[in-house]
Amino acid sequence: MAGCAARAPPGSEARLSLATFLLGASVLALPLLTRAGLQGRTALALYVAGLNALLLLLYRPPRYQIAIRACFLGFVFGCGMLLSFSQSSWNHFGWYMCSLSLFHYSEYLVTAVNNPKSLSLDSFLLNHSLEYTVAALSSWIEFTLENIFWPELKQITWLSATGLLMVVFGECLRKAAMFTAGSNFNHVVQNEKSETHTLVTSGVYAWFRHPSYVGWFYWSIGTQVMLCNPICGVGYALTVWRFFRDRTEEEEISLIHFFGEEYLEYKKRVPTGLPFIKGVKVEL
Repeated sequence: MAGCAARAPPGSEARLSLATFLLGASVLALPLLTRAGLQGRTALALYVAGLNALLLLLYRPPRYQIAIRACFLGFVFGCGMLLSFSQSSWNHFGWYMCSLSLFHYSEYLVTAVNNPKSLSLDSFLLNHSLEYTVAALSSWIEFTLENIFWPELKQITWLSATGLLMVVFGECLRKAAMFTAGSNFNHVVQNEKSETHTLVTSGVYAWFRHPSYVGWFYWSIGTQVMLCNPICGVGYALTVWRFFRDRTEEEEISLIHFFGEEYLEYKKRVPTGLPFIKGVKVEL
């Protein structure tokens, strides 16, 4: 796992990432440059070059690695906002860009605030897996092709709004789970119990055993509903269901090993929250 080198003062990574995310999001001011007489592509090229020069000037590794990722995500968020308010068939893709960039950035920010000991560059989840990257690329290709040949399919506003609500619900639930779990939350399934590891059963964990997975499940499907992607919509639903089925079973084996009867009692009382997924089977 890529690290952030020597431990910086508490909260410094969070402040650094927030400042550079907002710096990247300042692309929202780009229309002002075009009104000043610069062509769109020229203004964009100058803006990107200026941003990178500024980051190189202000930060050195490893802080530059944090800054460039947060700034990139802020840039994508800002571009998504501009696209969302454009009068084109791509405006719902702008919603998607905002949702995607905010998800990845907030994963890092919440980890930096909530559990800094486990913080690393991987906390952005930008290199989650090859499968995740292929799935994202597939959804972009489907949207582009369908927008070219069947543009009316991408203008079903009520369906995109439904997807946006799913995304907001999933994002809020996942972040609530991360905050509730505190230092017990980790992006990697733990095989060894730390001294501070406790079983969290309050807050959103009183509703679902795996609220962060439930949130991510509905967030990922919601992105495809938002894009009105019928093929990836079905593909995402099947793929993420299988992923979280296996992930839940893997995690619950560790949790039963860590907490024994305490977790088994909790497992009886509270569902996973994921449709048709009951978790690992325990033979008594």
